[in-house]
Amino acid sequence: MARTTDAQGGEELARNRSATLTEAELRIMNVLWQKGSATVHEVLESLSAKPPLAYNSVLTIIRILEKKGYLKHVKDRRAHVYTPQIAREEATRSEVRRLVSRFFGDSHELLVLNILEDESIDAQELDRLRELLEEKASER
Repeated sequence: MARTTDAQGGEELARNRSATLTEAELRIMNVLWQKGSATVHEVLESLSAKPPLAYNSVLTIIRILEKKGYLKHVKDRRAHVYTPQIAREEATRSEVRRLVSRFFGDSHELLVLNILEDESIDAQELDRLRELLEEKASER
């Protein structure tokens, strides 16, 4: 944990900022990845109704995403227009790497085995996975 100084000059522990997206952050990023760029109001209008978010909540989450480096803004008259700085594919890969590290001890094989052992995977998905594995094997 990082150390910060409080208003009285004392030291306190600060929470490390997580690069992982929360569910609310992901909802907002999905809107921005789809739209390309948007104001807070436009994001709010595009969000699904469940669970509903207030304007101030969306604004707060967008500011957090900007601090995390996921978004940047430009001023357009009175409104800020927010644009993703990290592509959906890059964010997805980062989350998968984090998952593999945290739950599977950096073993991609254990992740794939876990997926294959999942009873909810259907034959069509298994066929597609087999094709992808064969393609990757022939590339190497």
